[in-house]
Amino acid sequence: MFYPVTLGVLYQMVTPQSLFTLFGVYGDVQRVKILYNQKDSALIQMADGNQSQLAMSYLNGQKMYGKIIQVTLSKYQTVQLPHEGLDDQRLTKDFGNSPLHRFKKPGSKNFQNIFPPSATLHLSNIPPSVAEDDLRTLFANTGGTVKAFKLFQDRTMARLQMSTVEEAIQALIDLDYYNLGENHHLRVSFSKSTILNGR
Repeated sequence: MFYPVTLGVLYQMVTPQSLFTLFGVYGDVQRVKILYNQKDSALIQMADGNQSQLAMSYLNGQKMYGKIIQVTLSKYQTVQLPHEGLDDQRLTKDFGNSPLHRFKKPGSKNFQNIFPPSATLHLSNIPPSVAEDDLRTLFANTGGTVKAFKLFQDRTMARLQMSTVEEAIQALIDLDYYNLGENHHLRVSFSKSTILNGR
């Protein structure tokens, strides 16, 4: 059974892809529909009810594009796809077969790394050629301020701290699965830890 999530108070910059990326931190998003006659609301269909509840508990009340988002369970069970040629086709997207789903493999490590939105992000899949300054610049270009950075010993993972949770949400939306070259796509998640004294 599918449980869409209703999202209120959206800004016009929101796209099905940005909602897929943000809600995809908490479950595998199947479909997203921004309502044609009410563009400050959207329906987000997750893979199951547990994922819907998780997304709702972590994302309700967070700030995105300067607005507080309100997430509630929807009365609808599935998100309907529009008919060919309708105006609202670009507002609705099916992500059912997306290769970017984090939770499709049973027992995936991703299940153990689900945390509330925070100013500190966990980065993984960093290629050896990418330096700390490159990553700092990349994240600063999302419009926020990078306050701290810590590269892990194996150099394929790092923690990066933005000034605010809202900046971290924006950076995650903009840079999750960003192509860093050498067949490496950056994975961005919220971290359970902060960066204190360089640790």
